[in-house]
Amino acid sequence: MASIAEVLGRLTPEELDELHSLGPQGHLPRYLVDALDRAAGGPGSGRGYYVPTGNVNSTGGPLLVLRSDVSGWLLNSRRDDPDSLPRHNS
Repeated sequence: MASIAEVLGRLTPEELDELHSLGPQGHLPRYLVDALDRAAGGPGSGRGYYVPTGNVNSTGGPLLVLRSDVSGWLLNSRRDDPDSLPRHNS
């Protein structure tokens, strides 16, 4: 599994802003799950960076949140230095 910094560094600034605004327990919309998968290497590769809450949405799909250490890393790095995430070319 790639490091948290590597995976989050592959997200767009807009995706990072949205993840930051959701906070540690914000439910991830499908497009952010897809973005995490893309950043981690492809479909399903982001599993492990996000986890199910144990609840389901209105269509029966699991509600997903960032894993606590991923969320903590994102929130702490952004607070300390908003430009601290490494940028990788897609």
